Amino acid sequence: MVIPPGLWIQYIKGGMADVAWGGGPTLFDYLYTQGLLAPLTTKEVLEAIAQIPDTLAGMPMKRKGPDGKVYWVAAAIASFGFTVHHDRLRDYKLTVPKSWRDLASAAMGKTLIEFRSAALGIADPTQSTSNTRMYEIILQRYGWEEGWIILTLMAANAEIFSGSGDVRDAVIRGDIAVGITIDFYGYTAKLVNAKCEYIIPEGESIVNGDPIALVKGSKNPEAAQAFIAWVLTEGQKVWLDPNINRLPSNPKVFETPEGKKRKDLYEAYQKTLKTVPIQFNDTLAMMYERVMQWYFRATLIEVNDVLKEAWKALLQKYFAGQISEEDFEKYARELGAPLKFKDPETGKVVEFTQKYAIKIQPKFDKDPTFRDKLISAWKSAAVEKYKAVLKAITGG
Repeated sequence: MVIPPGLWIQYIKGGMADVAWGGGPTLFDYLYTQGLLAPLTTKEVLEAIAQIPDTLAGMPMKRKGPDGKVYWVAAAIASFGFTVHHDRLRDYKLTVPKSWRDLASAAMGKTLIEFRSAALGIADPTQSTSNTRMYEIILQRYGWEEGWIILTLMAANAEIFSGSGDVRDAVIRGDIAVGITIDFYGYTAKLVNAKCEYIIPEGESIVNGDPIALVKGSKNPEAAQAFIAWVLTEGQKVWLDPNINRLPSNPKVFETPEGKKRKDLYEAYQKTLKTVPIQFNDTLAMMYERVMQWYFRATLIEVNDVLKEAWKALLQKYFAGQISEEDFEKYARELGAPLKFKDPETGKVVEFTQKYAIKIQPKFDKDPTFRDKLISAWKSAAVEKYKAVLKAITGG
């Protein structure tokens, strides 16, 4: 059963699950910190876990507690980047993007003016753990302030989709030229449409282990661990299915007859192992994740039309030669800079810094009234800023 990430805790506490599977390590680490995962202890599952590397491309494939026991283990691996549709790139007169910053560029936004359509597609982080991870990568790769400028201009350039699968499908159809995706969505896109290609931005990505775990309070712990052991061994062949196209966490699967038939996935696996990842702090990402997700949604998705109006006005002037490069950069940075807004609890004007996001996350998680007031304050402040920038650009 596929359960939205926001309902996982409810299902686990309600005793409605034995195994947690799907979603990224940040989600599983959060479950672990909340005491909702149980250690893997049977002989069978421990033998299977031993076949999985402790790290790949510098990232953990297992989460061990202070007791030395394993609480989650990677069932598959994934990188993060973008999938492009080469024909649509050519139609839009765009070069193949190489970095996250390319997705936030004026060149990427030019299609909004020239063709009245977005070339880029991204997804709502509250509905997509993979997009959440990509936004966190950008914030850590570029730093908090610069990262939010890039995220804001990406959102200004983009069509916003509910889920990451919708982004992938839009690239396959050629509705958009570029979509940010987890790796296996890119591999699937290429199998469905040879015009598509998955790209890992060099030096700007990470390799994740996608976990599987036994949940605390499982009513069938022995059977659940037997299933996890199967997933880590014989079940690795499932990833080789052309309809799935995931990279296995257990490299031994490539030695099987089925594995030897998927040279494309083996090559992708080897390329992924050679990925030079950023220095990504998973603990830091966990400390602000829910706040980041909802700030993104409130300021970049729910008022995206207001953001786009200001961005398109800026692009119009820029491409018409009516504004200098210096002024263009100034207004673009104003649009993307983290907001200043009135804190609903203190009544004081504060800036959305990383420190602030970390500080408020515990209350944000536990107090729905506080959360709703914050989201409302963010939306209001975002609209006010975007309109002020638009007025400064147009003089109106």
